[in-house]
Amino acid sequence: MNIRAIGSRPWIWGFAAAALVWLVILIISGQGGGQTVSLALSLAPYLVIVGLGQMLVITAGPGNIDVSVAPIISLAGFASVGVAASTGSATVGVLAGIGVGVLIAVISTVAILGLSVPPIIATLAAGLVASSLTLTMAGGFTAVPDPGLRQLLNVRPAGVPILAVAVAVLTGLIIALLRRTVYGRSLIAVGQNRRAAERAGIPVARVIATTYLVSGALAGLTGALLAAYIAPSADLGTRYLLDSVAVVVIGGTLISGGRAVPVGVWGAGLFFILLDGLVNLVGWSTAAQNLLKGGLVLFVLFLAGGSDRAGGTASRFRRRPRTAAATTTTTTGDNTHG
Repeated sequence: MNIRAIGSRPWIWGFAAAALVWLVILIISGQGGGQTVSLALSLAPYLVIVGLGQMLVITAGPGNIDVSVAPIISLAGFASVGVAASTGSATVGVLAGIGVGVLIAVISTVAILGLSVPPIIATLAAGLVASSLTLTMAGGFTAVPDPGLRQLLNVRPAGVPILAVAVAVLTGLIIALLRRTVYGRSLIAVGQNRRAAERAGIPVARVIATTYLVSGALAGLTGALLAAYIAPSADLGTRYLLDSVAVVVIGGTLISGGRAVPVGVWGAGLFFILLDGLVNLVGWSTAAQNLLKGGLVLFVLFLAGGSDRAGGTASRFRRRPRTAAATTTTTTGDNTHG
């Protein structure tokens, strides 16, 4: 496979990095690799769910990022477990977690679209509201996760966690959303050129509002499931802020917007989970772990960026000039990678 072909499939780098880390773990531990893969598939779905929401936000264009996902996860964890315990229904509890995510996202959306606050500031403010509510709920919290939901999350038919299968289906739905719906095509167009999208009659405000609400809902779902799998805590979502952004970028989604790669979030998510396993296996300090993570992330981004540059150069020399309308249509279709 040449560089141009790899550049058209940016999700390859995340999976390649995950495979490399898995191989290193296999060599160091000297144990079977199946158990390592099964464990990674147990933990990666939580990162993938929140990562898919972050991917949609980043696809909306420069400056769009949701830094409220971490506080939402923590708050949704408490809300989900508390509601499930009081109602006796794990389903209602999960829906409560999703609802909490949507409500916090409403705050961000109103600030961004109604008050013209920059997204990073708006979502930061919404995250502070969520953090305050989390600390309030954490005091004297005695509810325990629903045992039925916890048992379900630990089901592994043929060694593959059932949650991984469910999130794979969710990823497929996100791909279909981006490729087959008006919203998906509009989101790509807005990310590529917001002003042109507005002139083309695309309801930009509605697209952006929907995107942040979906991100909040997915973060809430992550918190609800993660709290059932582990336990609710005030710092439950702390690690998912930077990781959710990193898996999106490493997975091939353009940080400048206009190109979404849902499958790439899976590869990058597995890479991060396996990398955590590797540094814990060798017993490195936190500083050394962060140094290794940063170095590997930069290395993968360098390779991915190099392939994009090479692929883009080749495309510019080989493609014939097109009219503005044709270019817009073709680019919108080509910048959604499954």
